[in-house]
Amino acid sequence: MAPKSLAAQVARDYRCVALVLQGGGALGAYQAGVVEALEEAQLRPDWIAGISIGALNAAIIAGNPPDRRVERLHAFWDAICQPATWPASSWLDASYWPLPLQSGLSGLAAWRALVEGQPGFFRPRVPPPFLQAHATPATASWYDTAPLRATLERLADFDRINDAREMRVSVGAVNVHSGNFAYFDNTKERLRPEHFMASGALPPGFPAVEIDGEFWWDGGVVSNTPLYAVLTERPQRDMLVFQVDLWSAQGELPRDLAGVAERSKEIQYSSRTRLTTEYMRENRRRQRLLKELMAIVPPERRDDPAYRRAEREARGALVNLIHLIYSDRPCEGHYRDYEFSAASMRSHWQGGIDDMRRSLMQPGWLDLPSPEQPFVTHDVHQA
Repeated sequence: MAPKSLAAQVARDYRCVALVLQGGGALGAYQAGVVEALEEAQLRPDWIAGISIGALNAAIIAGNPPDRRVERLHAFWDAICQPATWPASSWLDASYWPLPLQSGLSGLAAWRALVEGQPGFFRPRVPPPFLQAHATPATASWYDTAPLRATLERLADFDRINDAREMRVSVGAVNVHSGNFAYFDNTKERLRPEHFMASGALPPGFPAVEIDGEFWWDGGVVSNTPLYAVLTERPQRDMLVFQVDLWSAQGELPRDLAGVAERSKEIQYSSRTRLTTEYMRENRRRQRLLKELMAIVPPERRDDPAYRRAEREARGALVNLIHLIYSDRPCEGHYRDYEFSAASMRSHWQGGIDDMRRSLMQPGWLDLPSPEQPFVTHDVHQA
């Protein structure tokens, strides 16, 4: 189907198109590729919700007009994926290297990021935290993220981000003092660079970010995807959701300590996406059952307060969830979320383009669900 036809179908059938972006550090370039493929099809979200690197991508997307979003995403990822001093990561461009050597070079690039930081993103804290005489919540970290603020201010227009008529924006973070998870949302408050930085402030690498006297950490500490918040919004609307995950809940049994580190990170940060979708499917099934039961209530009893409450509960919307999950490359290890080489970034990006294009080519995947099956999910990796 032609891009204009796809966009027209979606505009006709759905009241909202949401883009939901999981956290995952350097893997976030995959999400940028997804956005490029969506832009090719002229499918533009009305609501973007992100956690961690997903929140940073959200700032670039929402902070630019549609025709400049891909360009600005390229500028963002090109900036933060440059080596700070020496270009060892450029060797990874040689795809003819044997796999063991590619793995070694990938690990070297990750080590370089740990030692040197990434330009425009984070830099090693000097002096390091264990040598600080007067540490504060804003300095208790291995790295300083001040460069990220300058990058966001350069590449995103915050007046545009805060125009909720153009696009709703939600980013999640956790309050360090209370432990409560919260969403910063442009329909409720004015978003500033620190709101997005807070969503990506993963301890102990990155410092807590102060917002109006409270300190915040990366939302991935509690939940690495904002999917549940999007699916449970009130009032409900017929919605097409593109959920872009960077960690897969499924994986191989680890056979060594490196594998244990990798698998535990996958389980931790996959963050119950499948659990959320199963819960919402069951919730919609019960709403449908309640609606069918209400149909047999005699008309003279429908003014009863209990019937009115049931009527509100049964008013479920139709939801179509397109689920994309980044697939690891053979040379990647447990450090892949902080391996910021330019070659890996381009590989992640192209993977997002390819997966989104395949999703849009699947017959019927963008069709509005039926009332009999109000919540449907599609997964390109299972197609």
